[in-house]
This record gives sequence, structure tokens and C-alpha cells, in this order.
Amino acid sequence: MTHEVLNQAPPLLGHDTAADPALLDGLAREDAAWALPEVHELGRLAGTDEAQQWGRLAERVPPVLHTFDRYGRRVDEVEYVPAYHRLMETAVGHGLHAAPWADERPGAHVARAAKFYAWNVDAGHGCPISMTYAVVPALRANPDLAARFEPLLTNREYDFGLRDPATKRGLIAGMSMTEKQGGSDVRANTTTATPIAGEPGAYRIVGHKWFTSAPMSDLFLTLAQAPGGLSCFLLPRVLPGGEANPIRFQRLKNKLGNKSNASSEIEYDGATGWLVGEEGRGVRTIVEMVNMTRLDCVIGSAAGMRSALVQARHHAQHRAAFGKALIEQPLMRNVLADLALESEAATTAMMRLAGANDRAVRGDVHEGALRRLALAATKYYVCKRGPSVAAEALECLGGNGYTEDFDLARIYREMPLLSVWEGSGNVAALDALRAIGREPESLDAFFVEAELAAGRDARYDDAVERLKKELTSFDDIELRARRIVEQIAVVFQAGLLLRYAPAAVAEAFCATRLDRDWGSAFGTLPAGLDLAPILERAAPGF
Repeated sequence: MTHEVLNQAPPLLGHDTAADPALLDGLAREDAAWALPEVHELGRLAGTDEAQQWGRLAERVPPVLHTFDRYGRRVDEVEYVPAYHRLMETAVGHGLHAAPWADERPGAHVARAAKFYAWNVDAGHGCPISMTYAVVPALRANPDLAARFEPLLTNREYDFGLRDPATKRGLIAGMSMTEKQGGSDVRANTTTATPIAGEPGAYRIVGHKWFTSAPMSDLFLTLAQAPGGLSCFLLPRVLPGGEANPIRFQRLKNKLGNKSNASSEIEYDGATGWLVGEEGRGVRTIVEMVNMTRLDCVIGSAAGMRSALVQARHHAQHRAAFGKALIEQPLMRNVLADLALESEAATTAMMRLAGANDRAVRGDVHEGALRRLALAATKYYVCKRGPSVAAEALECLGGNGYTEDFDLARIYREMPLLSVWEGSGNVAALDALRAIGREPESLDAFFVEAELAAGRDARYDDAVERLKKELTSFDDIELRARRIVEQIAVVFQAGLLLRYAPAAVAEAFCATRLDRDWGSAFGTLPAGLDLAPILERAAPGF
């Protein structure tokens, strides 16, 4: 043996991923303190070596497509490693999927958001969990289909395998919207839906889809051109009675990250679908589904930031250089504190949006209006910040961070997806402007929220006024869309931190993100800020 291994951080294990002050404070504020025991239970499980290994293995052994069986019969099945199923069982068992829709307690959707955040051991399996959550409000546009499938979608049992949905203990749902020629422009879709004679509400679906994730799901929402225009349909993988619906898999996507989640190109070869909502109103029918999945993009980005921060802080705490621990080196403290600010702002905004979502689905019109604009803006901005946070956290580990032996490489590869999914940057920014133009009550609700922090910091008050001035002119507004939406998102975060975060956190955020006394890289916080309280809130939950 040539040397002794010294000065290496131990594995980050045995911690509680839910031990995040911003998360726990938000849980109490947003009517979900009752969920604290289960959130911590899931957080402690996520910190175990077993759960961490499930996440790593599910990504390292990606799904495999089997188009035909050994006899040459068409099967169109995807095989997953057992670790993937352990992840899914845990997520469904803890109600991270559609369970809140069957829970009448105030804060049920907030509790689910907190658990989704804490269970961040693998981003890939979160995709079908998120889609199953999001499908329920869209499905309710057809009360008969909702009555038939919602109890199985909300049940806390993961029952994998292609069978008649009516014979299963629980269901997983997906979505199948975009096509080669249109992408986010779903009105350019060419897939057709023809009514089936003698079967009211049933259609024959023919066409292709460019991205269909989690293709082994039991049900899919899809968009197709019906006689009355672009419409929404529910397609089962297996028809009542047990016959396979002719949904053909062409290939699985070879993605940058998100490897544990199969994403496929498919063809509908005369598949049966049931109309959800009215013909010609497909986009309107799926709007609520998009709201839910966009919220999950924010949750996933905030969770990824927190995971990256905790990994970087753990390393700095246990690694020494130039005579003392990295965490004691002034410049490293600046970097970690800056990352902690970004993480806390994202988490605080996420929990406020989860609360708005919970109240909106229960009929609160004002909270629904706030959600409409603040969610679109936050989805744009927080999901853009995620890759930058992951890259800087990775750099804290030096060369180790760039290797696949350490989890930061996986976190880094996952983060860009959340900016792409449910509308990439331009789509999200333009959607926020659309909300302002078509639903002015959403802007009113946003400024009512902003006013709650007025007078606490002059830089914040100035930022609100600058934003109002930016919105007085609609000349070149599409060209300025990203600028405006970023301002909305940062003002939203700053207002929440001024109201709820420790003074040191709010002061540092306003001094940098609002006053622009801040460099283009992390670790450029100005002198004079109190970094100790910020770093304390970034500590892992041992």
C-alpha cells in the first residue's frame, strides 16, 4: 500500500432531507403542520444508504424497451430495474402521486409538495408521480371517467404491470402531448381522433407523439384533432377486458439525464381514446394539469438546489485546505452562503405557491389568480437558476464533483430538464405575459401579495416600482418578456423572504438580487453581510 487515504469527506448518510428550515417554516404557514411526522419520516428514509442506492441504481441501469416478445409478438413493454419499483412504491405509498385529491384536509397539497421535495433521491421516477398527480383535475372534465378512475389514481398502492385498469389496486397516469412538427405549439398537432360508431365518447386515435414519458403507465392524456378541433382524450394502455390498446413504441429517448425515467416516441395505430371535456377545447381542458406539473418543476428545482447545497456544505465541512476546513475559508463561506440564499428563496417561493395551489383547488379565487402569474414566473426563473446552482456546488468538490462516483454529477445533469419540461424558458415567459394580458386579476393579485412586504426594505420598494414602470408600456413586450418575468419572480421571492426569513437572509438577498451589488458568479456577496445565520440554515439535518 503506497499511501493512507486522508482528508476526504465521509459519505453523506443518516441525515433527514426534510430538516430544512425554509421547508418546515412553510409547512406550518401553509396549513400543513399536521403532516410534519410523515414529512420527517420520508426525509429520514431519503437520507439512508438504502434509499440513496435505489436512486443511483435506477439511473445507472436505465429502462430497456422490448418491442416484441421472444415469439415475435408485439408487446411494447419497458423493463425497469427493481430499484425503480422500490422508489415508486415509496412515493405512491407516501401519497406523492394523486393522493391529495382524495384528502379533504386543508394543506393536503402543501404536505404533498413538502414530501415530494424531501424524497429527492432520484428525479426520474418523479415524472410519472407528478403526472399522476396532475391528471386528476383535467380528468374531472369528464365526471364519468373521473368517477371510474380517480379512486384508483389516488389509492396509495403501486401495482405495476399491463392489465385492465379495473383489475388493478392502483393506477399511474402519463401525458402524451407534443409532436415532431409542433413541440410546444400543440395546435400544430396532426394526430387525428375519429368518433367510433355506436360507442358514445369513444374515438379512434391515429398519429404520433414525440415525447411520451413513463410509457408503462396505465392511462394517458393526449391531444388529437377531432371533428370539432383539438381535443383532449384519455387512453388506457390496456382496454377493458384485457386487450392491449394499439399504442406502438418506436424507441426510447437517449437523454442527457433523467435516465431512470423512460421517455419514448410512440404511434397511435388506431388506439381507443375517451373524450375528456368538449371537442375543440383540448388546451383549456389540460390547463389545470399544466399548472400542477409546473408546480412540480419548481419543487424539483428547489429540491435539487437544496440537495446540491447540502452536498457542497458537507464536503466543505470535512475537507481541509491551506491549514483549515474549507467551510472556514472566507471565499468558500461566501460561495456556500450565496448558494444557500438561492436555495432558500426557491424553497420559500415553492411553499407559498403550494399553499396558493391548495387554496385555489378548494375554490379560493384570489389565490388562484396569484398562482396563475406567480407560478409561471417562478417556473421560468427558479428552473433557470437550478443548473447554475448545481454547477457551482459541483465545483465546491473540485474534480470529485465532476465524476459519476459523486451524486453532484447526477444532480447537475437533472437540473436543465426542469427548465425544458412544461414549456422551456421562452414558453414560460410568454405564458406569464399572457396571464397579465388576458387575466389582469392575476397581476392585481401579485401586487396585493407584493404590498405585504412594503416598507421593510427600500431596495424592495424600489424594485416593485421598477417592475410597475416596466409594465406601463407594452411596446416590444415580447422582446422584454424574460426581463419582466425575472423581475416578477425575484420580487416575489424577496417579498416572501422579507416577511418570513431571518433578517440576515432577507438582507443578503435584497442587497444582491435587488440592489445588484452582486457578481455574475456565485460567491460574490459584498462585504459586511452576516453569513453565519445563512450558513446555519444550510446545514444538513443530522
